Amino acid sequence: MRSIRVLLVDDQPMIRTGFRLILEAEPDIVVVGEASDGAAAVESAEALSPDVVLMDIRMPHMDGVEATHRIVQSGSSSRIVILTTFDLDAHVVDALRAGASGFLVKDGPADSLVGAIRTVADGEAVLSPRVTHRLLGRFAHLAAPTTPTVPSKLDALTGRELDVLRALTRGLSNAEIALELGVGETTVKTHVAHILEKYQLRDRVQAVILAYDCGLVVPRGVNWPGRFDRPC
Repeated sequence: MRSIRVLLVDDQPMIRTGFRLILEAEPDIVVVGEASDGAAAVESAEALSPDVVLMDIRMPHMDGVEATHRIVQSGSSSRIVILTTFDLDAHVVDALRAGASGFLVKDGPADSLVGAIRTVADGEAVLSPRVTHRLLGRFAHLAAPTTPTVPSKLDALTGRELDVLRALTRGLSNAEIALELGVGETTVKTHVAHILEKYQLRDRVQAVILAYDCGLVVPRGVNWPGRFDRPC
């Protein structure tokens, strides 16, 4: 069995210890290192090449958003899960745009942490699909109706792929999208894969960010942070 290599990043030693105890009780997960701030996380990610980085979002010296940005921009294959105390933390959107594959609330159940590690290590996103709905629904107050015209930056997508992308922004699972569109779940998976491939996206979380940034859907009551360059 291949072990999933995890790097823990948090400025609180007790938090790191707690996560280590939870993760090392699993036969397929090994904690390869710890870091107490974003700068150390960037160095550790380069030195250790973990499969997954659990990254605290609020830390001194360099926060988790900037650390995520630097790790992703370095070309690292490590996938990043953001840890936050508040599930409506505005900085979560910054982190997702920077390349994180999702986020977890620190006071969540232990099995959600373990499940998230395995999900991300398999190339999926922690926000998919149920948590996507919670993040976009509660943080962005759900998407407003789609714009009348398709943004030119999304011209590479077919009509059905656009339908699937809109559904992703609503937090629907593949099964729910299949039911809504009257197609098979395998077909939905294929459409999602094409969307990711055409825009060189890491996962469906980045596809949702793309849809918002390009104006395919418009969030109500939220100004996207725009800390990093938008893809559109």
